[in-house]
Amino acid sequence: MAKKEVSYGSNLGQNPDLKPGTTLKASQITLLTEDDLYLFNEGNHFRLYHKLGAYPITVNEQKGTHFSVWAPDAREVSIVGNFNGWDGAGSPLRPRGQSGIWETFIPGVGKGALYKYHITPRYGGRSREKADPFAVYSEIAPKTASIVWDLEYDWGDGEWMAQRGSRNALDSPIAIYEVHLGSWKRVPGEGYRSLSYRELAVQLTDYVRQMGFTHVEFLPVMEHPFFGSWGYQTTGYFAPSSRYGTPQDFMYLVDYLHQHGIGVILDWVPSHFPTDEHGLGLFDGTHLYEHADPRKGFHHDWTSYIFNYGRAEVRSFLISSALFWLDKYHVDGLRVDAVASMLYLDYSRKEGEWIPNKYGGRENLEAIAFLRRLNEEVYANYPDVQTIAEDSTAWPMVSRPTYLGGLGFGLKWDMGWMHDTLEYMSRDPIHRKYHHNALTFRMIYAFNENFVLPLSHDEVVHGKGSLIGKMPGDDWQKLANLRLLLAYMYGQPGKKLLFMGAELGQWREWDHDGSIDWHFLDYRRHAHIQGWVKALNRLYRAEPALYESDCDPAGFEWIDASAALQSVISFVRKGKSTDDILLVVGNFTPVTYQNYQLGVPRGGFWKELLNSDSSEYGGSGQDNPKSLRAHRSSVHGRSYAIRITLPPLAMLYFKSRK
Repeated sequence: MAKKEVSYGSNLGQNPDLKPGTTLKASQITLLTEDDLYLFNEGNHFRLYHKLGAYPITVNEQKGTHFSVWAPDAREVSIVGNFNGWDGAGSPLRPRGQSGIWETFIPGVGKGALYKYHITPRYGGRSREKADPFAVYSEIAPKTASIVWDLEYDWGDGEWMAQRGSRNALDSPIAIYEVHLGSWKRVPGEGYRSLSYRELAVQLTDYVRQMGFTHVEFLPVMEHPFFGSWGYQTTGYFAPSSRYGTPQDFMYLVDYLHQHGIGVILDWVPSHFPTDEHGLGLFDGTHLYEHADPRKGFHHDWTSYIFNYGRAEVRSFLISSALFWLDKYHVDGLRVDAVASMLYLDYSRKEGEWIPNKYGGRENLEAIAFLRRLNEEVYANYPDVQTIAEDSTAWPMVSRPTYLGGLGFGLKWDMGWMHDTLEYMSRDPIHRKYHHNALTFRMIYAFNENFVLPLSHDEVVHGKGSLIGKMPGDDWQKLANLRLLLAYMYGQPGKKLLFMGAELGQWREWDHDGSIDWHFLDYRRHAHIQGWVKALNRLYRAEPALYESDCDPAGFEWIDASAALQSVISFVRKGKSTDDILLVVGNFTPVTYQNYQLGVPRGGFWKELLNSDSSEYGGSGQDNPKSLRAHRSSVHGRSYAIRITLPPLAMLYFKSRK
């Protein structure tokens, strides 16, 4: 939404007979054509951010701001702001036919002006002051006014944008560092404040590059009134949070990351929105954005409203929001939150608390249609990005194209892997042999979807403890188990995601009001954990066998999935080249296995690439020789085998060398 210089003939669709140079009345100035109104009401206008909201414009040398808002059941709508003394009667808007849109042009109002919409319901009830649903900038919470702003910015990420299709592809390495902007790092000497977008640009970029991650994923940056919601209770679907700076400051953060080869994924929440007075709820005195029936329109779990996906204008609003972040902020992907709550009408509801669909089922047909259309529009316009579904259910074909009957997402979080793995790793090793299937079960479904393996923020909050806190044993065993867990994730097919703090071996669970525990790096054992994550990222990016076939069953092969008594698993990862083969073997007990024999798919030499028990990473230092020669042996159904030292609570990577 760059600043618009509007003259006769440029989007003044209601004034065909005016001559250049004519002084226009406010009632004659509009950015909305009849086609815009038609497409919006039909549910097919997906660039609404070019039309609705507050635009600073110049019309025939007359500077001001064009305001427009959707409020079909309002009797009166006016603008209140610091330019008219917050007088509800001072700056009325006029309706545009039967579209439900109200608009006006106010001369002299420009960038930086504060405003809200003063809305009087048609059918009685009190008037409300509402923030602009299309505002691109807002006051810092707890203040709630919208701010007139432009989105002019001189981008410097042309090289990234030209090649990002290859960076975001399913056959490319994708290792995501998940970040909450407000608590990644604080400034101790300045009231322990959060870093600004521009401060984060340099410090976060340097750190992510040092650690070897390919992408960052931000918990929702969209404006939200309650800091403790982490952004998942969104009020501003077109505005980055002003807590950390201006829209241009956030653009700078994305631009800086891109210029240093790091992709940016944003969490996006079309599943629900908060009930705050200034927000979308009861916007014009009616249930405009939310479904009117609380059995379909209210989440008791989150005390929030549910969007009415059956309403055409709501679909236009939400898809416009998704495209807005891809367009104006150059982001490389959207991770869609709480998809399960959208798919099922009975999500977290008891009998009698939900309404079946027209066929008597529990599937939310309107939400399904919305998600499919969302993904179709995203990939039609931005084929080089990814949409990622956070779905905790077994809904089929989430990451398959819509023309095949899928939902159309590019990737899906593997919540089953996360749950099974953390439950297994939390067990005392003496009991793990009875739960071996928790490690092996995933491969039954691993290629049904295009998966991301998440060790996310949700696993280290609300009393769940930190990742290392879930591990059994004494401190040495806890650290070894954590290294093993991380190595197991990187060995499995699927893209990787790790929440901030886990790479430090942080003991306490995440606290959004603080910072992650950077001082832990003063202790060698925690610096070792950080070094291990660096090593895993380095190996992952260097070895195509670990990423090229993440979504292809041809890239995975079990060596031995049945060594339950030993709590050992071994498998092969293969790249697209027939010569590109890695062997991964993990020991989930604190016992060392000497001369452990493993069948391998070919003869020649096998080189140990990485060993989580290496002393370099805080282990006991039981490494294998640099090269092991395979010998003829019929082990694990193979013609060749190698004998290795399999250290305690460790995972090892070997590479075939002919």
